[in-house]
Amino acid sequence: MERLRHDDPTQIGPYVTLARLDAESAGPAERRYLARTTDGERTVLVCVPRVGADPSRWALEAEGARRLSVPGFLTVAEVGGTAGFPWYAAPYTPALPLPAVLAAHGGPLPEETVRGLGAALARTLAAAHAQGVTHAGLSPTAVLITPTGPLLTCFGATRASLTGHDPGCLAPEQAAGAAPEPAGDLYALGAVVAYAATGHTVPEQSELPQALRRLTASCLARVPADRPGTAHEVLRELAAPAEHTGPARAPRLPAAALPAPPPLPAATVLDPAAPLPLPGRVVAALAAQSGALMAMELPSSQQSFTPISQKVH
Repeated sequence: MERLRHDDPTQIGPYVTLARLDAESAGPAERRYLARTTDGERTVLVCVPRVGADPSRWALEAEGARRLSVPGFLTVAEVGGTAGFPWYAAPYTPALPLPAVLAAHGGPLPEETVRGLGAALARTLAAAHAQGVTHAGLSPTAVLITPTGPLLTCFGATRASLTGHDPGCLAPEQAAGAAPEPAGDLYALGAVVAYAATGHTVPEQSELPQALRRLTASCLARVPADRPGTAHEVLRELAAPAEHTGPARAPRLPAAALPAPPPLPAATVLDPAAPLPLPGRVVAALAAQSGALMAMELPSSQQSFTPISQKVH
């Protein structure tokens, strides 16, 4: 979460902007703000086109995202604005763009977290591709990490030819002008997994954990036919084995002879069994963002407002 700049809008539709979601250096394909209704009742994530983008094309992609129902995609609740300044809004949940997650952690993420992240994104892409939908905008800044798992934003950034899209995530055929296809999403997925593991979308193979080298090389193949055939194939390779491989256990007593077990607590982001276990510093950064946002007051018409950037060390 970053301070507003002098050239940021103070209000977008019915929402008063409070802070930027992204650092300026992150270069997302769209400008994203944390904002609140003028009555203070609702807080949202509101997005507008990046300067230099085609607003009409961006608006088409935003409307397309609003009509979608894909688990793991950011839920677009509202689309509005004018032809020259469109916007969309989503309900707020504590969320950090993937570059901010690495910054909070102090470097690349643990392999377990990288595998969980890659598996969650592969599952989301598999659901989208099954509906005939190509995301066409996957990059590190398009991935928002939340307490309940990653969400994909920047839908259609490649189709809209938005500036700010990470060139390391753009499949060669798309860079050459071909229409986005699922194979391009898998290329971008490999780049995002590589980024989470190394801090770079195009790392040297030696920088990657041994267990991820074959998968990322396959996803980042220049020829689409050499990439995994489907997102399900990527998911199968990243998902943890389901079977217990430890030593044999003693014979079990009949159920009637055993006391009822206590209920298991719900998994948290710190638990290895959680869908995406997060390092402690990342959890702290999510909590800091939420706390800082709750403490912010709407600016008055007589007073300029400069929200404080929250950083976790």
